[in-house]
Amino acid sequence: METPGPADSSYAFGNDAPEAADRHVQLAALLDEFTISRLSALGDLTGRRCLETGAGGGSVAAWLAEAAGPAGRVLATDVDTQHLPAPAPYEVLRHDLEREPVPDGPWDVIHARLVLMHLPSREAVLRRLAAALAPGGALVVEDFETTFRKLVLAAPTMHAAALVDRYHVLLVERVLAAHGNDPAWAGRVPAAMLEAGLTGIDTVIHARSWPGGTAGALLIGANLAQARAGFLAAGMTRAELDELGRLVHDPRLLVRGHLTYSTIGRAPTPCDAC
Repeated sequence: METPGPADSSYAFGNDAPEAADRHVQLAALLDEFTISRLSALGDLTGRRCLETGAGGGSVAAWLAEAAGPAGRVLATDVDTQHLPAPAPYEVLRHDLEREPVPDGPWDVIHARLVLMHLPSREAVLRRLAAALAPGGALVVEDFETTFRKLVLAAPTMHAAALVDRYHVLLVERVLAAHGNDPAWAGRVPAAMLEAGLTGIDTVIHARSWPGGTAGALLIGANLAQARAGFLAAGMTRAELDELGRLVHDPRLLVRGHLTYSTIGRAPTPCDAC
């Protein structure tokens, strides 16, 4: 693997790009059901104070707002909040999680999905999030683990399978790496939570297959559209990118969604020391 140069800390898939809205739609279809099952496992959230970081299109923040009810509080943050609906059933704050303090809590639930893997100072950010929890509060970190290959489960041709595999390698090793992404971070989150003093660490790993024309395959197309210049710089040709753009709509293609690690850790309570 070629050693990448110095990382650019800016996000490879920023909200300011016109393709960002499509990515939010595909990611919600890809992950919301799993995320909601994990948040539901925290118990009754009525009246709880919830912080949704990197809120994107706001689908999880909207679910939290309904779960917390009028007696609760939900704050959705992002470095660029333009894709959050207005008005929204939750508070909205333009916020840089890496460079600014965690918004004032304490928080009963903090959720970060596909956020920390992109931040070079992810360990420090996790510690700050853990410190912002109320006693017994839960930090839920969900990130892709992208070092595992074998993305293609079926394809119309061997060439098509090889092209998707090439896309995945370049995405992980060149395009995202150039922006400070850590493809193995998700597997280190449990240890990082323990080091931050959290307890009851629980990780569930999720993935499923997606045929062409559905969210898991269409996310590839959204990535290609938004990071086209990065893929060209990494060595893909315009013809290859155009072919991939058509392939992700082909129902004969079957891809595996990235392994999603969902890790929950809780802040200690006074009773923990009893």
